[in-house]
Amino acid sequence: MRLQFLGAAGIVTGSCFLLETANTRIMVECGMYQGRKEIRERNYQSFKVPPRSVDYVLLTHAHIDHSGLIPKLIKNGFKGIIYATAPTVELCEVLLPDSAYIQEMEVERKNRKNRRAGRNPIEPIYTINDAYKSLPYFQAVNYDEIIRLTPDIRMRFVDAGHILGSAMIEICVREGGAEKKLVFSGDIGNKDRPIVKDPSYIDDADYVIMESTYGARLHGQEEKEIELLHGLIWATYNKGGNLVIPAFAVERTQDLLYHLYLLMKEKRMPAMPVYIDSPLATAATEIFWKHHDFFDEEAAGLIQEGEDPHQIPGIRFTKTVEESMALNKADRTIIISASGMCEAGRIRHHLKYNLWRPESTVLFVGYQADGSLGRQILDGQKTVRIFGDEIAVKADIKFIESYSSHADQAGLAEWVNSFRKPPQEIFLVHGEPEASAALADLLRTQHGLQVTVPVLQQVVELPPPETAAVQEDNIKTLHDSIAARLQGLLASGIDNETRGEILRGLTDLEHIINKAGK
Repeated sequence: MRLQFLGAAGIVTGSCFLLETANTRIMVECGMYQGRKEIRERNYQSFKVPPRSVDYVLLTHAHIDHSGLIPKLIKNGFKGIIYATAPTVELCEVLLPDSAYIQEMEVERKNRKNRRAGRNPIEPIYTINDAYKSLPYFQAVNYDEIIRLTPDIRMRFVDAGHILGSAMIEICVREGGAEKKLVFSGDIGNKDRPIVKDPSYIDDADYVIMESTYGARLHGQEEKEIELLHGLIWATYNKGGNLVIPAFAVERTQDLLYHLYLLMKEKRMPAMPVYIDSPLATAATEIFWKHHDFFDEEAAGLIQEGEDPHQIPGIRFTKTVEESMALNKADRTIIISASGMCEAGRIRHHLKYNLWRPESTVLFVGYQADGSLGRQILDGQKTVRIFGDEIAVKADIKFIESYSSHADQAGLAEWVNSFRKPPQEIFLVHGEPEASAALADLLRTQHGLQVTVPVLQQVVELPPPETAAVQEDNIKTLHDSIAARLQGLLASGIDNETRGEILRGLTDLEHIINKAGK
């Protein structure tokens, strides 16, 4: 069995892994690259394996960095089945066409420049039509439902606690008379988040392919994010400006809505209207509240009491471009808009009209990929380029890191420690190099685990557990044979220097066999 890292190796975006047995190819995730231009260019490259040769795609959740190249995969020949949870399927039904629309608009803009410069036009990675053609390939499954892909391969989705419908994937493969279990963590959720449940723990695995987004950081804010949000709302209101929040349309927008609802319910809000200026976020919110059976106990309790946090006075969902443009003249208004990394969508217009205003505040509530506009602003650049214009950054820039739907370093380590038996090997993906390296060092030194940080396109052969046991037995046999010979030399009367070398050799052999036995 072979595992190939086709994406999210040394980087957070572009998740894609290929599991290959003698007769079956399974792609776990098929995500889009986001961030710097040179990283986004990877989206235009050919797949490293023929899409037609892939039998199944298993999707952990709907975020574009995990699902965004599925239409391209199908456009290039994939004919298999895409398994995901029901909320993930429904979210992809709005996210993938929206991704295609953004690409078409971006390509249209670039081609206008190309024509003026006499260059050849380019094509989008896929079109809206391609996105809609991909949707019939999805098949919804339930959490904890055992799906048998082949007589020798079965899989199960368990709740990852990251966004609505997010999953970890267990894959059990019988090969060569032995069965081994791989766990793909997807994105592991942050505990005690609004709406979604906490991430699941898994009893055992031979191999774990695990995210490391916040592998070097702790969220660490003692004050609850709702209180931090409350303080920033009043501070911005008192300055007379707007609070602009770039938010992912899926999960983060709904988290913010939930907290704004609680603040309004407790009459702790100033007279400050709230606009959700994202057609995608509006659609995603409708899907969220349709699936309240996936909610945690607190959010589900509100629904059972007949309360609906996304239907409250003071929160308005813009429906037209004209309504969005009218917000350019707003004051003392809260504007929540996508995309969360400020790479596309209406948020860029709101930043253009608010970044230069000292009385306004821009609040980040999610991860900003290296090279993204959001990362540039958060890193303290004094000016940024938006729609070809240089915009001064004069607004207050804030970040409530605890809004993250990713577990931090402590949460990731806790999840690993939940295994009853340590995995044979852990592969750290979906993290920038320093994050993956920090988490790898922690898991190796403090927890004694075998950890690998793979590079892009790396292929790993995964022997069955019995093979590892045979190798251990071979080491033990070799150890005993060499030790017996060395003990004989010690008894034969040799000089002290040679005696010392032999004793050090015996110690090294003991270390090797002890390590093999872990």
